[in-house]
Amino acid sequence: MVATLQVVIFFVFMFAIFVLSAWALIDLLRRPASAYTSAGKLTKGKWGAILGVATAVSFAAVPFPTGLPLFPFFLALLCAVAAVVYLVDVKPAVAPYSRRRPPSSGPYGGW
Repeated sequence: MVATLQVVIFFVFMFAIFVLSAWALIDLLRRPASAYTSAGKLTKGKWGAILGVATAVSFAAVPFPTGLPLFPFFLALLCAVAAVVYLVDVKPAVAPYSRRRPPSSGPYGGW
């Protein structure tokens, strides 16, 4: 009973790390490359490589029905660190440079 609960908790934890990494990668893909250099952060390509590897490793670390992950636990924790650094530090710094213009008010101005 306790062992089954531990396996479920471990699965949920690993799946949460995968979702966090995927969320960071999707957010990265939505931002323009110029925003990263304007914010003084690593380039979009470097962050893409970091988060792409983090997403792939965290996906492989999720224990599937066999109960054995393909990668060790600590690698998934490093993936979580990479995703959290992106979401907490890089995303807020890049956001002001990647805002889209509001839609035009129409051909006749603001009425």
